[in-house]
Amino acid sequence: MSNKKKKWPTWYRDDKTTVSCTEKIKVMSENFDEIQQITQDAFEDGLLMEVSDEQMREALHKMVDGLHNNLKNSKS
Repeated sequence: MSNKKKKWPTWYRDDKTTVSCTEKIKVMSENFDEIQQITQDAFEDGLLMEVSDEQMREALHKMVDGLHNNLKNSKS
């Protein structure tokens, strides 16, 4: 079961309709697979450098919480 592919959430638009384009879903899945691997590597590096597990998790959460939607007002 450990080889089971990670299932990411169903993606929704702001109007609550489902994103159903196969290519868009594929890109989102690939992006999240990459983000997960990079984040895991950074997390483990921190632990190897003796940073606490709790502080690494807090820093990663803070980074995600600090993301900005630069596209929000640029839609026509």
